[in-house]
Amino acid sequence: MTDFNYDIEHCLDVLQKGGVILYPTDTIWGLGCDATNSSAVKKLIQIKGKPANKGLIVLLASERDVLQYVAAPDPEVFNFLENTTKPTTVIYEHGLNVADDVLNEDGSIGIRIVKEDFCRHLIKRYKKPIVSTSANLHGQPSPQNFQSISTEVKNAVDYVVSFAQDFKNIHSPSSIIKWKNGEVFTIRP
Repeated sequence: MTDFNYDIEHCLDVLQKGGVILYPTDTIWGLGCDATNSSAVKKLIQIKGKPANKGLIVLLASERDVLQYVAAPDPEVFNFLENTTKPTTVIYEHGLNVADDVLNEDGSIGIRIVKEDFCRHLIKRYKKPIVSTSANLHGQPSPQNFQSISTEVKNAVDYVVSFAQDFKNIHSPSSIIKWKNGEVFTIRP
């Protein structure tokens, strides 16, 4: 296992102080902050240049964690997720216990349960959901690896994770589905 403890410690410090991190996720590099801290979320939205009230994806480490941030999720969604091969973000109805700007206008919330080691360790140690939005300015292409992230974005955050910067793999964003009344609606394949 790669030693990323130095980065985890620095991320935890920045997140606790309401800062924004640039970090590798289970999909592409992302901008992240404490999803329960309104001022941190506003800061992230300002860096990204994204319109408010459009909702943000949050990352969690386990199915059990979803119960704290969604009112009565359908347990069948977890069976569905077990059979997916690509990281999948689920839009759940009735999000709760996060900053208002994390929620979509209809009150729904986008959550992805991560399996990748760095993110899982970070979230488990932080014990709160972490926002994950692509590390690009709004309207620009999502970065496929660290090298394709703009200097403007790198300079705007409070901490840039060193781990995985030299990985050359090309990554793509997660699939996004909406789960409603036991039915799957694909938003982004």
